[in-house]
Amino acid sequence: MNNVRELFPAKQVMGFAFSIVLTAVALLVYFLDMSFTAGMTVLLLTAFVQAGLQLVVFMHAGESKDKGAIYTNIFYSAVIGLVTVFGTLLCMIWGII
Repeated sequence: MNNVRELFPAKQVMGFAFSIVLTAVALLVYFLDMSFTAGMTVLLLTAFVQAGLQLVVFMHAGESKDKGAIYTNIFYSAVIGLVTVFGTLLCMIWGII
């Protein structure tokens, strides 16, 4: 009986259920006809939470010996992505060079 509990992927099932809940919350933005600001806030929050959930639960980001290096690379990638997005906005949309 104990082997069955060890073989059942409870963490992955709970992660999948939480992903479904986050998707339903994001879908409510459309059905509740939220304002642009409220809708974008909900969508951004659910997107980042779901991305983190995917990294930790399904891609096993923290389960290896070098988890510090993995999280450092994820943080570095996020910083590079944000600098690229906001740098593009600064130059092309807001006209700041």
